[in-house]
Amino acid sequence: MNSNSSLSFSRYSHAFTPALAMEDLRTKVPAVFAGGAHESLSQKYTFIPTERVLSGLMSAGFVPVDARQAGSRKASPMHARHLVRLRRRFETVALRDSVPEVVFLNSHDGSSAYQLRLGLFRAVCTNGLIVSVGAFPALCVAHRGDIVDEVVTAALEASERFEKLAGRVERMEQRRLDRGEQLGFAGKALALRYPDLTKAGMQPSQLLGSRRAEDVSDDLWTVFNRVQENLLGGGLVRRTETGRLSRTRRITSIRADVRLNSWLWDLAEEVLAG
Repeated sequence: MNSNSSLSFSRYSHAFTPALAMEDLRTKVPAVFAGGAHESLSQKYTFIPTERVLSGLMSAGFVPVDARQAGSRKASPMHARHLVRLRRRFETVALRDSVPEVVFLNSHDGSSAYQLRLGLFRAVCTNGLIVSVGAFPALCVAHRGDIVDEVVTAALEASERFEKLAGRVERMEQRRLDRGEQLGFAGKALALRYPDLTKAGMQPSQLLGSRRAEDVSDDLWTVFNRVQENLLGGGLVRRTETGRLSRTRRITSIRADVRLNSWLWDLAEEVLAG
């Protein structure tokens, strides 16, 4: 397999979003181009730059469409946890408003193995969903040896689940929720971010608000996406413990983003199973 790290990240006209170019990645996620692992790691840790892994993934037919990395005043920006969302260059799985993705996570400070998860991008609200490991297990590869081929194989295996993932989305689109079910779903979702609901300072119904006409529907898929956007996107009015009115902050932590997205997917799966 050709894993030449000089492979160009050309722009491709892809469903909903063009691919990221190399210069985009260098600006958004410098950790992708790290020249070595964090100095605190032992010799057992094998450093393979993410750039090289992405080149291997591109050779296998994937293109990067979004990327970001964790921000920390203490951590080195070249070793921080980072996330890259990829799509197949020619996607055969068709969904009404979404496209399936492979979500690639890594770090060079020992805090994360190479991890591949399934994701979905919904064009209507530009939501980047991440599927729970309970529904579709994550594929993890340790930093041991030359793992490029192993990561690429894992990505190809993940993409083979796109059809099954599409079927799950179609079932959510067909499941209608009455108002009580919607409020129940929103209440459980709010508890994911605020385990002590007495400190949430807001009502579950606020998570059901539609930000655009396309989101006015009572099917599980649309309700799920409204709740996800409102819970993670921020901007909702809440009352703090001191009684002051404020707005919720957008979730920017990669770790929290992945965790909340996964838990929300599990909640939707619970509704389907009920």
